[in-house]
Amino acid sequence: MELELVLITGMSGSGKSVALHAVEDAGYYSVDNLPPELLLSFVKLQQERQNRRVAIAMDVRSAKSLPQVPQLLRALSDMGVVIKSVFLDSTTDTLMRRYSESRRKHPLSQTDSHDDAFGDQQRALVEAIELERELLADLREHAHVIDTSLIRPPQLQRYVKSLIVVKGGQLTLVFESFGFKRGIPGDADYVFDVRMLPNPHYEPELKALTGKDEAVVAFFQRHDQVHNMFLQIAQFLDQWLEPMAKDNRSYVTVAIGCTGGQHRSVYLVEELTRLFADRWTTLSRHRELDATPGRYPVTSFGWPQP
Repeated sequence: MELELVLITGMSGSGKSVALHAVEDAGYYSVDNLPPELLLSFVKLQQERQNRRVAIAMDVRSAKSLPQVPQLLRALSDMGVVIKSVFLDSTTDTLMRRYSESRRKHPLSQTDSHDDAFGDQQRALVEAIELERELLADLREHAHVIDTSLIRPPQLQRYVKSLIVVKGGQLTLVFESFGFKRGIPGDADYVFDVRMLPNPHYEPELKALTGKDEAVVAFFQRHDQVHNMFLQIAQFLDQWLEPMAKDNRSYVTVAIGCTGGQHRSVYLVEELTRLFADRWTTLSRHRELDATPGRYPVTSFGWPQP
């Protein structure tokens, strides 16, 4: 039986510890902050011990050796190891807020933690975050990206667990609904704006429902505009998913956005997921509906300290 390796990387403060705990809860032997130089020997040791599910978190604390990682992953793939790479990202503003709340120092920051010049500290933090983005750019390019800016830890745990159960070695198509009023997901490969479609929000009996409810589904099925939008998105993906798979893409995230992320985008994500499930491995996410507690998350996201 082949060994499965889940590699978790990403920005400092983006939730790597949350993701690693989720994978560990799913039965993976997990190691945090493994230096890249030890990756091959670590995997070989796990094979000798007949551990078949392993998760590793790497971050910018191993900055000098991070450029080795893509080559090491190719070597592991040639050895028959099934690799699933997840990269966690967040906006700079979100990361700055999390560091401010935790009063922790960024691993690349050169500013003394007791410096009294607040402005200097802020500039130093921004510079550290942008430098980290540069150092991790190659890892991000070859992984499935999850933007944690607007999701809570329980959502991230669910998203990661849904990814690791997917069979490796084939393209996975992720459909994600969202509300434009809370921003575009930073992990999207393609974004479709469906705000011009008929909106159940203005129907009193439908306002409190979602795009998953039968009454809302029936509402959309009565409108040709909705059907045409569905067909055109489907036709675009039909044309380009196969070439992307041949180009060794592992994940494609398609984000569908309406105003609030409750009706139109949710309906289309559910329909597209069903349509493509016969041909591709598909996952669906609803950024606003999946938020807990309540329908929409509040300002504080309850993240652990970076």
